[in-house]
This record gives sequence, structure tokens and C-alpha cells, in this order.
Amino acid sequence: MSDATFSAIGARGNSDRSANPFRGVMQWLGRIGRYRQTLNALAELDDRALHDLGLQRSSIKSVAYQAAYGRR
Repeated sequence: MSDATFSAIGARGNSDRSANPFRGVMQWLGRIGRYRQTLNALAELDDRALHDLGLQRSSIKSVAYQAAYGRR
């Protein structure tokens, strides 16, 4: 009985993955979009606004990366 239960769970897990084979690609594209959006928004700020946020212009890429992908 445990083999049948395991097989049913395994089959269900595989069918969920095959239902949307492009899920990983869509997540990757979403992260790229979030990175670019954050990068562009921060790049438009002047140095005073960046300073108010506690950022320097040299750290914009790093902050955008962290916003999209998490900590390195």
C-alpha cells in the first residue's frame, strides 16, 4: 500500500511540473524585469535622493541585483 501511495504522489508531482514547462523561464524573465526596473528607477535619482536612501551611485547595481535575486 505504501508503494501505491508513493507512486500516486510522485505521479502528481511530475504532472504539476509538466503542466507548465516554462515556469522556470517565466520566473527568470520576471527577475530580469525586476532587476532592470529597479536599476532604472535608482539610476534616475540624483545623488541627494540616493544619499537620503542611504545609497551611493556605485552601489546601484548591487542593490538592484539584491532586489531581484536576493542576497549574493
